Amino acid sequence: MTTSKKHGSNTALVHSDYQAPEGFAAFPVGIHHASTVLFKNVAAMRERSWQNKSAYTYGLHGTPTSFTLEARLAEIEQGEHCLLVPSGLAAITLVDMAFLQSGDDVLIPDNAYNPNRELGDWLARSFGISARYYDPMIGAGISDLIRDNTRLIWAEAPGSVTMEVPDIPAICDAAHAKGVLVALDNTWSAGVAFPAFDYGVDIIMQALTKYQSGGSDVLMGAVITRDQTLNARLQAAHMRLGFGVGMDDAYLVLRNLPTLKLRFDAHDASARKVAAWLQTRPEISKVLHPALAECPGHEIWKRDFTGAGGLFSVLFDARYTEEQTDRFVDALQLFKIGFSWGGAHSLCVPYRIKQMRQHWSHDGILVRFNIGLEDAEDLINDITQALESLDA
Repeated sequence: MTTSKKHGSNTALVHSDYQAPEGFAAFPVGIHHASTVLFKNVAAMRERSWQNKSAYTYGLHGTPTSFTLEARLAEIEQGEHCLLVPSGLAAITLVDMAFLQSGDDVLIPDNAYNPNRELGDWLARSFGISARYYDPMIGAGISDLIRDNTRLIWAEAPGSVTMEVPDIPAICDAAHAKGVLVALDNTWSAGVAFPAFDYGVDIIMQALTKYQSGGSDVLMGAVITRDQTLNARLQAAHMRLGFGVGMDDAYLVLRNLPTLKLRFDAHDASARKVAAWLQTRPEISKVLHPALAECPGHEIWKRDFTGAGGLFSVLFDARYTEEQTDRFVDALQLFKIGFSWGGAHSLCVPYRIKQMRQHWSHDGILVRFNIGLEDAEDLINDITQALESLDA
């Protein structure tokens, strides 16, 4: 390799005549870091548009690494367009900012991911956008809640804490009859167990932090659509909010996508074993797992879904106090205490659910399990020894 000697030593540290030879090929996607994107000439710079992903304009709007991840995520969801954001909550925020303005109304399911509720309350408090919470099992009855200024209906299938499975086709039909968009948090199914666009959903958001990452080490979200007009509004909001992701994180998600379905199915199989076993325990009054008949919306899950993943909840018998169930969670050894799901490690979190829901009539403390990739029998043994602490 030869390098030009016509520049000073500092310049030589910044500029080089060397270019790597073409023809390199490998399975991993290359990691292209960039804030500044270079243009061949002024004409090329002026021709570029950040809305057009056939070329590059600035690192915030993407590099080959992020463009590739967006394309693959859209394919998984059977969509056409995808935008990456720094977290799942950022994905929800992007949708709200793109389609809501002062004077509008948004409907949010009462079982939604709690930060979505808090975001709705903030929109109402500070931006003049009314946010109302509906029974997730309302189905076609949501038509009666739609007002003239309702612009967006959120859904979550199932609710990520209380696990009710809503009738998404019925909600979409009612919404579309009145010109209202439906956005779905499809994180629970990772996009591989529920083809939401085929059931009428307009916009899908995913918390890539979960199954797509799979390593409990990445924060990222995605918003996916089929409609170019909707995508254009999302792109405009994406630019104005300044959302961007790091290419190292994008690469980590890309690296783990090929094993997504294998991991999802493994979580699913173990979770069903643990959930079925928990049904036999006298300490548990109800197992809220969509694949089990006692879970609200089970028949809808059977009709619309092809899998269940690793996340479910239980209700402890009403005789147990919060102090006792907290002791149970603390006594677990393989299960760690932490939010999120989709990683290799099993997690367990108790919830004060009556403080999170407008309408919750069930007795008993709710505890949520994320079943990881450990052996199911070992997880059952861990729960067994922890249950002994209830009466300690």
